Amino acid sequence: MEGFLFQATIYLGATVIAVPLAARLGFGSVLGYLAAGILIGPVLGLVGGHETAELQHVAEFGVVMMLFLIGLELEPRALWDMRHRLLGLGGLQITLTTLAVMLACMHLLGLGWSIALAIGLVFALSSTAIVLQTLSEKGLMQTGGGRSAFSVLLTQDIAVIPMLAFLPLLALPKSPNVVMGELLSRSTAEAGHGDTSAPHQAAQSFIASLPGWGATLVTIAAVAAIILTGIYLTRPVFRFIHAARLREMYTAIALLIVVGISFLMMLVGLSPALGAFLAGVVLANSEFRHELESDLAPFKGLLLGLFFITVGAGINFTVLFGAPLVIPGLALALILTKGAILYILGRVFALRGRDLWLFTLSLAQAGEFGFVLVAFSVQQHVLPTGLSEVILLVIALTMLITPLLFILYDVLSRRMQDSTETPEADTIDTTGPVIIAGIGRFGQVVNRLVRSSGFETVVLDHDLLAIQRMRRFGVKGFFGDPTRPDLLHAAGLARARVLVAALDDPEATVRLVSFARRECPDLHIIARAYDRTHVFRLYQAGADDIVREMFDSSLRAGRYVLENMGLTEFEAAELEKTFYHHDRQSVRELATLWDPARPTVENDAYISRARELEAELQTMLLSQLEETAAPKE
Repeated sequence: MEGFLFQATIYLGATVIAVPLAARLGFGSVLGYLAAGILIGPVLGLVGGHETAELQHVAEFGVVMMLFLIGLELEPRALWDMRHRLLGLGGLQITLTTLAVMLACMHLLGLGWSIALAIGLVFALSSTAIVLQTLSEKGLMQTGGGRSAFSVLLTQDIAVIPMLAFLPLLALPKSPNVVMGELLSRSTAEAGHGDTSAPHQAAQSFIASLPGWGATLVTIAAVAAIILTGIYLTRPVFRFIHAARLREMYTAIALLIVVGISFLMMLVGLSPALGAFLAGVVLANSEFRHELESDLAPFKGLLLGLFFITVGAGINFTVLFGAPLVIPGLALALILTKGAILYILGRVFALRGRDLWLFTLSLAQAGEFGFVLVAFSVQQHVLPTGLSEVILLVIALTMLITPLLFILYDVLSRRMQDSTETPEADTIDTTGPVIIAGIGRFGQVVNRLVRSSGFETVVLDHDLLAIQRMRRFGVKGFFGDPTRPDLLHAAGLARARVLVAALDDPEATVRLVSFARRECPDLHIIARAYDRTHVFRLYQAGADDIVREMFDSSLRAGRYVLENMGLTEFEAAELEKTFYHHDRQSVRELATLWDPARPTVENDAYISRARELEAELQTMLLSQLEETAAPKE
């Protein structure tokens, strides 16, 4: 027990020191976890190789949970829509990378074709854990490059299954049933340290004794069981759990789903991660989806972090120092080779600019499933032990370099953003009394209301696609930067009566308001504000009417809450009206105390008056509620 507590203290202590430090330096959490593992493992020797290997089996559940949660975000229809990228982009990446690595190993390193092919299969995989974690942290999952990277990763995870079935054929000509039996017995012995229960052994023996078609039917039955359970059984089970009214039971059922699916998949020789992903897709339309997400997210984050630490702690620096140029050279060669293939495929599949570089740099490493394939290949005598240590070290080094590749992407992305040629702005040939700068969700509603009421508007926006969509609906707009003085004057700023500053960019909105106020002191300026601080800046810039983009909708939602808490529609509406007027007056008063030179939380005068105004508001609303409720008594 003392040893376990010591190990837990070491791992958690390294995590809370290295990860926040790496995040603050802009390196991301993954590099922090890897650095923490290197520090407590090879550098300080606080954790041993045997304990780290055992812990890694547990930590791999972080990858399983991550794919389960990703599946919850994907409806089956969305997965079907991805079929072309799964088969085309993902399939070509695996095939081309495997062939390129195989040929390099044969002709440059002098390895036999079977060993070279095994190495090619191992290096064709990328790190699902690192890439998806980093894409989520940086908010890049929904970009074109992020979606393409996810498609390839999903294809790779699926491809692990045939790889496990194919690798034994490169060594000994055993029957598939014998190979399956050995795989099951060895994986179970590793997971349970050689001590398996009688029912478990009986299940293994039964599956291993089946003919080929029988094993196939069992595999299909396992997948069908997951699908049918997700469709028909989860709802009754969750209702039963809900009746207990114990919050921890939701966590227990969520863990049961993931662990049970993983065990079933391993029992029939399939990837636990793939099974978890399939279960997540099946449950994507379930009303319990968000409950499952919230219950498993903490476990996923902790186990993924633990997985990255074990990768760092497992790096064998003795082998690395034995060939200090060869092994890093092999890692860089792998990254360059995969990067070149990914770049070509990205261009073929119409990725350009930042999306192309994100796709290329994010997938250029080897992945965590490579550890599984290497260990299995050694067991099946496909790879010699000495060579496997080098391969494992190359995998770990490429994973260690991956966060640096994302930093390189950030640098390239900023440069591409600065150097991108902006399309020529439209020639504005129309003027009107109302100029609307920005035609996003906010500006569209304003424009529709004003135009439908019989007043002409001149619409400006720097988003060419937004302007083109408007034109499809018969609404004329002009492409160009609304903050450019020449475009504003061409739109008739000097003769306009109203300017609506509805830009998405808060800084650009302030610049627009400041310029318009200097040029036209009598112009009425209505500005869209992001938050209260933005309101103060626009107020100082000279805006006449300032609309917080979420304020009115939030007020309406609050009124609905009051109505459902027992107030009448009239009472709720009166309270909403009082809140609205008091808040507007408060903002005007606080704007005079707001100091842009120091943070609001350090402005004592502002905080003191804000608290006084909040107390006044509460007293005012309670008094009004008592007055409106008095006639009922």
